[in-house]
Amino acid sequence: MVSTRSNTTARTSHDSRNQGNQGSPNASSHPERLEIVLWAAGLGAVTAEALAVHLRVTVASARGRLLGAVREGLLAGCRPLSGRPTLYTVTRAGLCAAGARGLDPCRVSAAGARHLIECAHVAAALERCYPDHRVQGERELRCGEREQCRALASAELGVGIHGEVLRHRPDLVLWPRDPEGGLPVAVEVELTVKAPERLAEICRAWARTRQVAGVLYLVPPEVERALLRAIERAQAQDRVVAVPIHALPNGPVAGPAERTVPSGA
Repeated sequence: MVSTRSNTTARTSHDSRNQGNQGSPNASSHPERLEIVLWAAGLGAVTAEALAVHLRVTVASARGRLLGAVREGLLAGCRPLSGRPTLYTVTRAGLCAAGARGLDPCRVSAAGARHLIECAHVAAALERCYPDHRVQGERELRCGEREQCRALASAELGVGIHGEVLRHRPDLVLWPRDPEGGLPVAVEVELTVKAPERLAEICRAWARTRQVAGVLYLVPPEVERALLRAIERAQAQDRVVAVPIHALPNGPVAGPAERTVPSGA
């Protein structure tokens, strides 16, 4: 689920250009800073705007925290899309300092930047809407499934040419904090229209899986119609729900009546 923007001029931020002048990370980094590093590592990349929602602080304060981590060598910043937020990714030294095992630094490109920006925003907004759930990123999910050698919150698409199981992983997962809280909810951030057959195949896979309680697709208006057709074609209406991405709050937490999650979550 990557959106391309061929006419966008890639631009590296001041943070990234000065990366060579940053200090060396150390194990004595402030605990809050290491928590930010872990949060960013699980998502791949974050923005100051998303971190502000995550920490319930101002964007300026969140940006200051991120720049502090950049100066310490824990994070690196880049801005591949003109007019869009800077993306902050975790360095290898940052992963080591935070004890993030099994994860690699995220590579940011102009083609994938919009999706990373939106996923960070969605993750922070879902945390505000569902404080009784933990939001996990696709990278962290992939790491967990690799360690446990089984699907945790992904859908099986079939078998590959070498006999390997082909899995489709969601962008985010909502895990109940209560061990008795039921199955997780898969969250897809769909920004572009996939080929109809491919989209229907993924919806059918989500309809079959019993690893999740349901699937929440967050989509812009230009994608919603194609997605609804795919859901109907796959007969996945009971398992997959499409919600406008702009319905997510940027500020105060939505009330219970405004929350939209597939039934059974």
